[in-house]
Amino acid sequence: MDIDAWVWWLIVAAGLGIPLVLTAMPELGMFAVGALAASVVAALGGGIVAQVLVFVGVSVALLVVVRPIAARHRAGQTGHASGIDALKGRQAVVLERVSAAGGRIKLAGEVWSARSLDEGQVHEPGSQVDVVDIDGATAVVM
Repeated sequence: MDIDAWVWWLIVAAGLGIPLVLTAMPELGMFAVGALAASVVAALGGGIVAQVLVFVGVSVALLVVVRPIAARHRAGQTGHASGIDALKGRQAVVLERVSAAGGRIKLAGEVWSARSLDEGQVHEPGSQVDVVDIDGATAVVM
């Protein structure tokens, strides 16, 4: 019984796909896609050299492009701050005198309650302040 080359590539793809599902290693999925691409080349009549070159080329291309994206998602680093993390480090305008006891600022187009980071520091209306932290619904400024 003689099996065509494209079937062998499909067997290789399935052989790489099963451990991918069991281990959640994206690299195995990239190799499986490379084997599927080689299967297509074999089905279209490409020689063994072309099949291997397509397998290696597609696998390496996916590793170079997709792996860094997958690693970033695994680490939970999207590269974009959101929520209160996006407000830290921004500048705001003092609307009402801000001291350690409290005050009001305009931050990102919204009015926020604020307090000074340092006990003795006071910011007068109209001055620019830097947001150091967000404590509940209060911006901590300096």
